[in-house]
Amino acid sequence: MGLDDKIQNAAQDVAGKAKEAVGKGTDNERLEAEGEADQTKANLKKAGENVKDAFK
Repeated sequence: MGLDDKIQNAAQDVAGKAKEAVGKGTDNERLEAEGEADQTKANLKKAGENVKDAFK
């Protein structure tokens, strides 16, 4: 897993957490769901890259 990929995944995860927190704070269910989705995408990307690394 390249450093660029790790940074992008971490940034997407942090952005998702921020969106979720803002959504909860403002009672905006759509924004909260977007934040959760961003976090899930980041986690799936991390898992995929970890699998790739395991076969190197």
